[in-house]
Amino acid sequence: MFRNLLGVEKQMNGNSERLSRRIFIAITKFLISMLATSPPSACGQYVSSSGIRQSISSVSGQSPATQGSVPSGAATNETVQLTLRDAINMALRYNLGTIESGENERAARGERLLALSQLLPQVSVGVSENVNQASKAVLGVKNVPQIPRVREYSYSSADATVSVTLFSFSSIQRFRATQTAEQAARLNYQDTLDVVTLVVGNAYLLVIEAASRIQAQEALVRNAQALYNQALDSFQAGIAPKIDVTRTEVQLHTEQYSLSVDRNNFDIARLNLSRAIGMPLGQKFEIVDQLPYAEINPATVEEALKSAYLSRSDFRAALDSEKAAERTLSGARGERYPVVAMNGSYSDVGSTFGHSNGNFSVEAGVRVPVFTGGRIKGEITEAEATLQQRKAEAENIRGQVDYDVRTAFLNLNAAREQVDVARRNVDLANENLARCKDRFASGVTDSVEVVQAEQSLASANDQYITSVYSHNAAKLSLARALGVARTNYSQYLGGH
Repeated sequence: MFRNLLGVEKQMNGNSERLSRRIFIAITKFLISMLATSPPSACGQYVSSSGIRQSISSVSGQSPATQGSVPSGAATNETVQLTLRDAINMALRYNLGTIESGENERAARGERLLALSQLLPQVSVGVSENVNQASKAVLGVKNVPQIPRVREYSYSSADATVSVTLFSFSSIQRFRATQTAEQAARLNYQDTLDVVTLVVGNAYLLVIEAASRIQAQEALVRNAQALYNQALDSFQAGIAPKIDVTRTEVQLHTEQYSLSVDRNNFDIARLNLSRAIGMPLGQKFEIVDQLPYAEINPATVEEALKSAYLSRSDFRAALDSEKAAERTLSGARGERYPVVAMNGSYSDVGSTFGHSNGNFSVEAGVRVPVFTGGRIKGEITEAEATLQQRKAEAENIRGQVDYDVRTAFLNLNAAREQVDVARRNVDLANENLARCKDRFASGVTDSVEVVQAEQSLASANDQYITSVYSHNAAKLSLARALGVARTNYSQYLGGH
């Protein structure tokens, strides 16, 4: 439709202001409708690289908690210079996912201490002073004058009691289960650190991507402004038709619109990064690292898989959770076994301390459950179901590790090829635009060719920026897939 309108305009009288105005309005409406239904490349940046973003979400296994944080304090008037390392270190302290995972580890430690207490002696001591009053009427004593009607007496006592379970197979197995569960919680915490590193690293990359789009779009706006000025001068000099001015002005407005969208996306990307790392509310900051394109030479897929199965904390945590479930089941079955326990107490009782006598008792015995009303059977059934769930979860994570590694390699290889192609495409688009501008300045062609060349350059810049982001994101995803994002992210991204 756009070309048809331009073709119609070429057949019209260039001096007819009314026709030119009508065509300008039609072109503007057409462009606005196109923008409403299919955003320009700058506005559609989050669609062009949606595949790699979905891959990051899949690899990270991120929960909504990793997107939030606890603000680290009050904002200052200074502008913080934020490096990638600073952003990740802040997130490891203030990200909500990190905090919740750390507290889950503490809760698992508490469960272990509770289970341990069932195996350790329980000792308690006490001191008391007792004052009592007895009435002979209450005791049923009558007509005995030698016995007072009311008698008051007091005594002091100090006592200590000890109870200990000498043997309980169920308690031993439950304690071992909580030990393994605590190890799993610790590994889950380490895995959360890896996930948070990926989330924050990706958010940092998105800010860099958005900033790059602004720079590229600003250059396009300057080109469009220069082209419009040149067309206006040529029209005023009487050597170019009005349609060239109209056409270049529409292109200028289109580029300005795209620049506005890019700036808004940049601000939103900064807010997302700030939200993930716990930046003080309203704190101004600037990113420092630019993380340009840099090649890496990863190991083969087979070697990477072997490394991932050894280092992925989520997979090791799943195996520990399965082992804990097995021990819980063993503990439930052990409820049927005898329990050996001993209780002892000692007390010193008398009218006053120093005028007292010692009393003690010791009790030891074996208790065997005979009938529990189905309680033990219910616990065994529940433990068996939990064990099957943990086994399924462990196998699922085994498959997820394989998927993550292979997907990361595919994305990395594809992004590497896309960067090479996009870089050459940008060079060709710049060369083509320069030639078209020279042809337009020489009067050989009209502004249609230059506008199309600018659009080609915008598309090439968008592809290059997206491919560089995808390559960096793929490297970070590979580090996460291998379980080394927290420790080796700088080696993969090159951040300082």
